[in-house]
Amino acid sequence: MKWQTRVTEIFGIQYPIIQGGLAHLAYADLCAAVSNAGGLGQITAMSLESPEALREEIRKVKQMTDRPFGVNFAIGQRGRPYAHMVEAALEEGVKIMSITGGNPTPFFEQLKGKNVKVLVLVAAKRQAQKAEELGAAAVMVVGQEGGGHLGRDDIGTMVLTPQVVDAVSIPVIASGGIGDGRGWMAAHALGAEGIEMGTRFIATKECVHASEAYLNALLSSDETNTTVIKRSLGAPARALVNPLTEKILQMESEAADYEVLKDYISGEANRKFIYDGDSENGFGWAGQVTGLIDDVPSVAELFERMVKEAESIRKNWKFES
Repeated sequence: MKWQTRVTEIFGIQYPIIQGGLAHLAYADLCAAVSNAGGLGQITAMSLESPEALREEIRKVKQMTDRPFGVNFAIGQRGRPYAHMVEAALEEGVKIMSITGGNPTPFFEQLKGKNVKVLVLVAAKRQAQKAEELGAAAVMVVGQEGGGHLGRDDIGTMVLTPQVVDAVSIPVIASGGIGDGRGWMAAHALGAEGIEMGTRFIATKECVHASEAYLNALLSSDETNTTVIKRSLGAPARALVNPLTEKILQMESEAADYEVLKDYISGEANRKFIYDGDSENGFGWAGQVTGLIDDVPSVAELFERMVKEAESIRKNWKFES
């Protein structure tokens, strides 16, 4: 079966499957594996320390695949500049970039005339409309089931996706709660032209930076074992339930402000768990799709499985008039 949508056409990929930015985890091995399997792999730029480190990672990906890939920029981090990282990606010839968090206007201004296709992660209809106005090639719509940072309105993927499809003319990519061929086909039924997955790609062999403790937590958790932290800061984000997230939630219930919380919700605290397995002092992002994850295949094996599931569903979508 052919899987041609505007997403595959715009980004030059075989399957309309996008790998999420995955802070501190989306590096060359995973990115190249996703692209080689027919999707769009991505590097996480703002988890790297410098433009030189980003250049090195981009060059590694180019050695591992000749297929399209992207670079993700999480631009919503407090006080952290990113223009120099974007410039490094441009100088390395990157033609696909994605944005998560923050105001995308300066990002688009920097890319004017650069012939770069931009994906924007949104969690509301108005954000999608703004992204289209700015010139986004497509929007990725994340429902409240997703892992990591989410919208403030707690709207699920099933409702949010068709709302955005109706509101914009550019392709919509569904995200949040998707981890297999069934979720992929459900997204198409909602009007999306592709999917983005984050948590499911963490539990793959090529996500080499994820600790055994993190992987075991994903495998043993069900859809009830995630929680949303940082609501009190106006930046809700879904993570695995563990001692640190329980402590964060307690502090939030006691009206702790950002200055009090910042060390507990920092990138360093994130790395303590996802790299070192320290659940007392670290946390790991994860979506409710953990309830569908029970193994750690290679990316190629995951794609093969999803394609078979999706093709089986497509064959059954034959209705008599």
